Amino acid sequence: VQLVESGGGSVQVGGSLRLSCAASGFSESAFPDYAIGWFRQVPGKERVGVSYIGSATYYIDSVKGRFTISRDNVQKMVYLQMDDLRPEDTAIYYCSAEYHGDWGPFSASEWDHWGQGTQVTVSS
Repeated sequence: VQLVESGGGSVQVGGSLRLSCAASGFSESAFPDYAIGWFRQVPGKERVGVSYIGSATYYIDSVKGRFTISRDNVQKMVYLQMDDLRPEDTAIYYCSAEYHGDWGPFSASEWDHWGQGTQVTVSS
């Protein structure tokens, strides 16, 4: 199983970025059963969940209405559209996969498969 993130970068407050996560190593029949989540981490702090998509979608309160998660099970791609970005969104963003992950805690310690991360920097 491999997850590769892309799409990070530097933007000004109010700008937008679209993160992509390319998944490989999953069988076509199994991939839809994996919840795919986006976590973020700033230096010195724990990695926290931002959004996931499985049988439903979930967002933490601070990104509701600004971020949109979507997936393409045929292409095995997951996207995180981030609009109206704020300085507090600055972090390394990680893509993660967990079998039926939407059935359990949305916690980095509970999710098994990870990408290498992509940096998002929002400046004022």
